Amino acid sequence: MRLVHWAAVPALALALAACQPDHQAAAPSPQEPGPGAVGTICRMNLVEHHGPKGQVFVSGTDKPFWFSSVRDMFTWLLVDDGLGTEVAAIYVNDMGRAKNWDNPEPGTWVEAHRALFVVGSNRTAAMGGTELVPFGDRPAAERFVAGHGGRILTFKQVDRNVLAAGEPDGTPAHVHSEEESHHE
Repeated sequence: MRLVHWAAVPALALALAACQPDHQAAAPSPQEPGPGAVGTICRMNLVEHHGPKGQVFVSGTDKPFWFSSVRDMFTWLLVDDGLGTEVAAIYVNDMGRAKNWDNPEPGTWVEAHRALFVVGSNRTAAMGGTELVPFGDRPAAERFVAGHGGRILTFKQVDRNVLAAGEPDGTPAHVHSEEESHHE
């Protein structure tokens, strides 16, 4: 009898699993910014800014929050705490595949958790401060460091201290005075 009881356990587990709702919905695919894509922090059109961009999908939505720089994206995620949202997917431009720094080409997106980020280089973010330059592979990131300086970090290594390090006064890049905002 015991043998029959234990033999039924795997079948019962499979049957119960089949009845459970699927909480692991597929992550949305990256989108290309259109003419109406506006930066979540700066409220300006993305095409007005140079360099790599970011997009964050919140669970239950099909349109991303756009960021005119990767630095702004991390600021929103880490300093503003993503405004309490549940993130479904994060994408950044893979600057190892992009041929144009000012306007990375369509299709150069990489999932941010898989990317490597060069911090402390001589490249500036769209709204000021040093940019966190994303790469899809280590050799491309290392070539960039050789030419522009900086160091390579993973997604998990980027924290508030990394964001503050790029500013002379230690404030995150998106914190500007009213007067500074009019000159940008």
